Amino acid sequence: MIHKNFIFIFALCFSFMVGLAQEKSTDTILDGKKVVPKVIEPVKDSTKLKSLEDHPLAKEIDEKWLEELYSTSLFDTIYKEVTELKYDEVYLPELPTDTLKARLAELNARTPFNVEYNPSLESVIKRFLKHRRKYFEKMMGLSHYYFPMFEREFDNYNIPLEMKYLAIVESALKPRARSRVGATGLWQFMFTTGKMYDLGVSSYVDERSDPIRSTESAAKYLAKLYEIFGDWDLALAAYNSGPGNVSKAIRRSGGYQNYWNIRHNLPRETAGYVPAFLATMYIFEFAEEHGFRPEKPQFNYIETDTVLVKQMITLDQVSEATGVKIEELQFLNPSYKLDIIPKIKDKKYTLRLPREAIGLFVNNEDSIYAFAKAEFDKREKPLPQFFDTDSRIRYRVKSGDYLGKIARRYGVRVSQIKRWNGLRSNKLRIGQRLTIYPRNPSAAKPKPATTKTTKTKKKPVDPTGKKTYIVQKGDSLWSISQKFPGVSVQNIRDWNDISGNKLKIGMTLIVSN
Repeated sequence: MIHKNFIFIFALCFSFMVGLAQEKSTDTILDGKKVVPKVIEPVKDSTKLKSLEDHPLAKEIDEKWLEELYSTSLFDTIYKEVTELKYDEVYLPELPTDTLKARLAELNARTPFNVEYNPSLESVIKRFLKHRRKYFEKMMGLSHYYFPMFEREFDNYNIPLEMKYLAIVESALKPRARSRVGATGLWQFMFTTGKMYDLGVSSYVDERSDPIRSTESAAKYLAKLYEIFGDWDLALAAYNSGPGNVSKAIRRSGGYQNYWNIRHNLPRETAGYVPAFLATMYIFEFAEEHGFRPEKPQFNYIETDTVLVKQMITLDQVSEATGVKIEELQFLNPSYKLDIIPKIKDKKYTLRLPREAIGLFVNNEDSIYAFAKAEFDKREKPLPQFFDTDSRIRYRVKSGDYLGKIARRYGVRVSQIKRWNGLRSNKLRIGQRLTIYPRNPSAAKPKPATTKTTKTKKKPVDPTGKKTYIVQKGDSLWSISQKFPGVSVQNIRDWNDISGNKLKIGMTLIVSN
């Protein structure tokens, strides 16, 4: 009796620690009062059954995980279509079953995952090929940037390189992806899980959205799961639903350790998780055979580099100094929640830039930081000292708009629009109203309508009697402004009627008023 009570108490405490208990405790609250259930004395087993015993392998798994002191799992991170996968037959004549079987056997031979043919997997593969072609072409384009960093980190921790396809199932390669329960980043870490694996989260920075740091943490986590389960399919299932759910599925299936044998005892989203992963792997590995045309990547990983930030600076300020569009900087630096890179004692934060902008930033580092500091100092002043309220406009967001586009139109910064409107993210919705204080009030005036037969040509700027500069290779508005004391980037824009940052070699610019 003492032995059984000990097992019961230990199991109840353990379930609380790992957050996996699905059964309710014996205490019940009814109308605000605690109801103690009647204790039933045990009766000797008349059938002479042996004492019930836990499955030894599943018990060992639970004990190992308890030692890891891990209390949260990456729950509910799978996309809706994966959660609601259907396994009915899909007609796709260009992929006969025999051909699929042969390709899966080939894939199985070169990967440690169990890529074996079964009708459910065939259904998922054909469904993806038939209905999600555009989606996968986009993923293939993004993979040119993300996969090299994934492969490097996985190689460091002896993780199968094919695990890179998991990020597509988890987040669709969106480093700022956030599930309805708060799982964030390419690898969908929950807050507590991220802390457990050294991913810091602060008001300025969310390292779960840092592609490299989060991938390293995912590699550590997957390595621990494989150490516990000894099987990569089960490690995948545990990554999604938690180790406890997998160990319970092993128990309920009678001790089977093959994913396909315990799948019916796993949570619904996990039952579709591994098939979605294997189907994604198949489509990438045989993309050429299926005629996929990947979208052109915005960046290749090797075309970017990082620089250690020495002082607080915003992505807006970096954009103005280097000429790199704010949207590109946000893509390359997704972990900075407010588009601000802080300077914190004992912390090292980096700025990732296109390679061609690295030299420009490093060579002008002191001037750029001085410019950033001066701007931060000014921001403490009240709004009326900066803006004439008569110039304020209310802008209605249209289809295709995004903050960078609107900011360029009115000669302001993304951070300013966010501050004026209390925005905490870069997301906009069609019809949303934004308050904007244009640097050039004339930009707020509607442009006169033109007909197809008559086009209004831009009046050329007259440089007579003014100091000019001819644009050279590698120049940006920032670098040119630094050549002439007292001249700002906005001065050059205003004097030359320029709305963006684009320059042409040989272009003549006015650099004095």
